[in-house]
Amino acid sequence: MSSAPIISKVWSFCTTLRDDGVGYGDYLEQLTYLIFLKMADEYAKPPYNRDVGIPKKYNWQSLNNKRGAELEVLYVELLRALGTQKGMLGQIFTKAQNKIQDPAKLYRLIDMVDSTQWVVMGADVKGDIYEGLLEKNAEDTKSGAGQYFTPRALIRAMVECVRPEPGKTIADPACGTGGFFLAAYDFITHADNYKLDKAQKAFLKHQTFYGNEIVANTRRMCLMNMFLHNIGEIDGESMVSPNDALVAASAQSVDYVLANPPFGKKSSMSFTNEEGEQETDDLTYNRQDFWATTSNKQLNFVQHIRTMLKTTGKAAVVVPDNVLFEGGAGETIRRKLLENTDLHTILRLPTGIFYAHGVKANVLFFDNREASPNPWTKEVWYYDYRTNIHHTLKKKPLRFEDLAEFIQCYNPQNRNKRKATWHQDKNPDGRWRSFSYKDLVARDKTSLDVFWLKDKSLTDLDNLPEPDELAEEIIENLEAGLESFRAVLAELSP
Repeated sequence: MSSAPIISKVWSFCTTLRDDGVGYGDYLEQLTYLIFLKMADEYAKPPYNRDVGIPKKYNWQSLNNKRGAELEVLYVELLRALGTQKGMLGQIFTKAQNKIQDPAKLYRLIDMVDSTQWVVMGADVKGDIYEGLLEKNAEDTKSGAGQYFTPRALIRAMVECVRPEPGKTIADPACGTGGFFLAAYDFITHADNYKLDKAQKAFLKHQTFYGNEIVANTRRMCLMNMFLHNIGEIDGESMVSPNDALVAASAQSVDYVLANPPFGKKSSMSFTNEEGEQETDDLTYNRQDFWATTSNKQLNFVQHIRTMLKTTGKAAVVVPDNVLFEGGAGETIRRKLLENTDLHTILRLPTGIFYAHGVKANVLFFDNREASPNPWTKEVWYYDYRTNIHHTLKKKPLRFEDLAEFIQCYNPQNRNKRKATWHQDKNPDGRWRSFSYKDLVARDKTSLDVFWLKDKSLTDLDNLPEPDELAEEIIENLEAGLESFRAVLAELSP
C-alpha cells in the first residue's frame, strides 16, 4: 500500500487546523488518540476478535455516531475515562485533553481516520506518517518539542556502530519519542544484518525494549510511534515507564543502552513553600551505586547508564561538552568511567544539527566490564566531526552519509583493527586518532575535551560557509546565547 495518498491527507488536514491555531504538537496528540481508538475497533472485529479494554460507551462507533456539541462532550469524557485504564491504553490517554475546539473540525478528523484501515497497513507506511509528524513537531521551536527529537541520521549512525543483536535487551532512560528504539528495530530486522526466526521476532516485539519518559505527552507519542512500527501490543503492558530513571537503580540489567538524555546541567524539582508560592530546588540523587553525588543531570545520566548495563553491556550516549571537562564530581566520574569501562570512542559533533540551538555535544561509546584492579580503558579513539564542519537545520541538515567516514573508522566489525587517519606530517587534517589512558588521566581534571585540528575559518577566508549558511549559524548561536543567559538568570533568581 502506498503511503503517499494517506500522508497527503494527513498533512492537508494538519494545515487546516493550523489556521485555527492548532499546532503540530496538538494535532499529533489528537491524531494519536483517534488512530489508537480506530485500531482498537479494527482489532475487536474478525479475524482478531480482541478485547482491548475500551468500554463500549467510549469505543470508536460511539464516537463516530456523534455530531456537534454531543461529539465534543463525549470526546472530552472519553479522554478522561481512558486515562484511568491500565497498561498501554492508560499510558496513551494519560492527562489527555481535547485541543480541537470546533466540533465540525473534530468530526472531519474522525472521518479522515475512519476512512483508513490502519491494522492491515504496513508498519513502514504508518511509521512514515507518524515519524514525519514528529519531525515537523520538533521543527516548531516555540513548542520546545525539539528537545525530545534526536536527528535520525545521528541515531542511525550510533546504531550502525553498536550493531545490536537479536535476543538482547535495549534500554533508553530518557527515550523521548522513541527514535533509538525504532532505529535499533530497523537494524535488527534488516535482512542484510540478521535472519530472524519466530522466537527472535517475538522477543523483538515484546521483550527487547525498555524506556523511561517523564513527560506524559512525549511518552504517549513514543508508545504510539513504537506501536505503529510493530513494537508491543495494543492490549499489552507499556514498555515505557513514567518514572524518573535517575531516582533508583534499574530493575533489570540490559545488553545495550542507546540514549540522548535531556540537555541542561541541573536537575530540579518544584514545590510549594509555606506562603503557598512555587519554588524550585536543585535535585541531587543520593544513590549508593553512583560514583559521585551531584545535581548535574548529565553526569547523573552517565552514571545511571553504566549501572543499567550487564557486565558485557554496551552503551552509546549523547552528552554535552561540560561532561568532558567539568571539575569536581565530573572529574571523579570521568576517571571511574575510564577505569571501570572500556571508553573506546568519542565522536565530537558540530553545532547546527539539534533543534536546541548552539548545542555542543559528543557521543560516548563504552563497554561495561567486571571489577578489576587495572583500568579497562587502554586508549580512546576520537573522531572530530566539529572542527571546520558547518551544518544548519534548514540549509544543510545532518545526513547519514555525513557520518559514513566515522562509521568506517569506528570499524564496527572489528574494533581491534582501527587505523588513524591523522598524522602530524602526512595528514594533519585527519579527523580520527587515539589518545592513551595515560595521556588522558594526566590532563587537568582528566579532561576528555580534546581537539587537534586547526580552525581554518580563523586563518583562511576562502573556507568560510556561504553567506546564507553563515547568517543562519550566527542566528542560531545568538539564540543559544540568549537561552543560556536566561538559564543563568533563572538559577540566580531567588
